[in-house]
Parts: sequence; structure tokens; C-alpha cells
Amino acid sequence: MLYLVPHPLLLIFNMQTPLIITYPTPEEYSGFLSSYVAQAKADDLIEGLTASYVFITGMIQGLTEEQLLYRYAPGKWSVKELLVHLMDAERIFAYRALRFARQDKTELPGFDENAYVAPSKADARDISAILAEYTAVRTATIELFKSFDVEALQQKGTASGLEVSVRALGYIILGHEVHHQKVIRERYLKLPDAATAS
Repeated sequence: MLYLVPHPLLLIFNMQTPLIITYPTPEEYSGFLSSYVAQAKADDLIEGLTASYVFITGMIQGLTEEQLLYRYAPGKWSVKELLVHLMDAERIFAYRALRFARQDKTELPGFDENAYVAPSKADARDISAILAEYTAVRTATIELFKSFDVEALQQKGTASGLEVSVRALGYIILGHEVHHQKVIRERYLKLPDAATAS
């Protein structure tokens, strides 16, 4: 069964931005966040977020309900739950970026992603609704980061006990998604490893 999602370039019509958001320096992030930044291999954050969206939604479109509900091991998430997890995380990282860009120095708590899964009831949702929401979340994230100037991108704050810059948070969103792209390919769809969007 084929699920259609509008192409992101139609939704994000004015993708061009005068400011190219380049890769963060090591001083802008630390701890477990480093692994996500390392997977976000993009020279321009906006282009990376757009290409990654195309890649992951392309993998999902056409999957059967059985595939969408598949768990590769007991206690692991389904594909639907994984997609909703990605949206949850993207919203939280983007919220942190907004707070820090506005020079709010309040230390922000972490979140337990596993505790979010059951209340999301992702498996009961129609995949077309999940993908429509995914598109809306990504569009909002891109527009948020396009609104930041150099000063805003350089702002830092503390979340989950770690200092991180606004710019690094954008690349964490991208790297987190790239990480899960690999998980979907290798463990859910059992496809050979391949270069993901960047």
C-alpha cells in the first residue's frame, strides 16, 4: 500500500536562506550528544534536514501495516513508534534551541524517551497521519532555524546537564534522525548498510 506525502520542496517553498548554518565546533556540545553530531554529515543544516526528511519518508512510504508494526526484538519499538519518537525528540531539541536563542539561561531537564512511547499510542495511528505530522514538525524546525541569525546560533544553554549551542542542537536533530535511519534500514527492513542523506 502506498502512502503519499507531499514533496518537502513544495511545503518548504522558500528553502533558501542568506545564512548557511555550518557544522558546529567541538566546543559547542559534549557527552552523549557528540555521537549524534558526528552522524550529521552536512555542510548546511537546512539542506541536511530537508534531504534527511526525503530519505526517511521515502523509506516509510509503501511499507505494509505488518512492517510498520514490526519489532525486531522483544521490548523494541515498532516503526510507527520510532517515527513518533523522532518527532518527540525533534520538538524537544527545537524547544531547547528556541529557549537558548532567546538567551533564556534556565537549565532544562532531560526526558525519558521510553516513557513517552506507550502514551503516544503510535501503533493505533494511521501512517498517513503520522507522516503528515512528521512533515509539519520538520517544516517548523527548518523555519525556526532559518529565523536565527549568527548571534542566536552561537547562544548556549544547559539541558540534560550538558552545555550545548543552538547551532549544535540543529545538528543533533539531524544526527539523531540519521542514526534511526540506519536502525530502520538494518534492523527493520534488513537492508544492507548504505549512505544516508546528509
